[in-house]
Amino acid sequence: MSALELYPALARLDLVADPVAAALKQWTASVPVDAVRVAEIDPELADTAEFCAHYGVPLGDSVNCVVIAAKRGGDVTYAACMVTALTRADVNGLVRKHLGARKASFAPLAEVAEATGMEYGGITPIGLPAGWPVLVDPAAAAVEAAIIGSGNRRSKIVLPGRALAELPGAEVLTGLGVPLG
Repeated sequence: MSALELYPALARLDLVADPVAAALKQWTASVPVDAVRVAEIDPELADTAEFCAHYGVPLGDSVNCVVIAAKRGGDVTYAACMVTALTRADVNGLVRKHLGARKASFAPLAEVAEATGMEYGGITPIGLPAGWPVLVDPAAAAVEAAIIGSGNRRSKIVLPGRALAELPGAEVLTGLGVPLG
């Protein structure tokens, strides 16, 4: 796979954010934890387009974690949307309706970083706060070796896409990913 040097994630917990390391230690998905790997990358290349171009990763293998703030009255609910880099999350349509919100938008970066203990540009569904829904597009769940954030900008996690659908709070949501363009 591309130019990434992969290590078993449990052997290199120093490469992932603390909440991600804690979640990996308690991994319960049917996918074996040794199928979850991590690669150190240049943090300046963590953004999807630059990462894929530099490391030779097809955009369809890169799965983005987009955190949404859904509002109804004075209540705010956060949810993570997992879509391939070939798509965007249908935030104002499907996500808003699915979460029963009057308004849904990208969550403010500072709030997400503080709530998750992760860096912007490395947010991942592994180790999110309890109760946050993880909405997964079927295309993301179908990726053989999905590349996601690690909680920081200096590494990426590689795992079977189907493991995304098995994370705590995960639900596969048909129509979540809308083609770009």
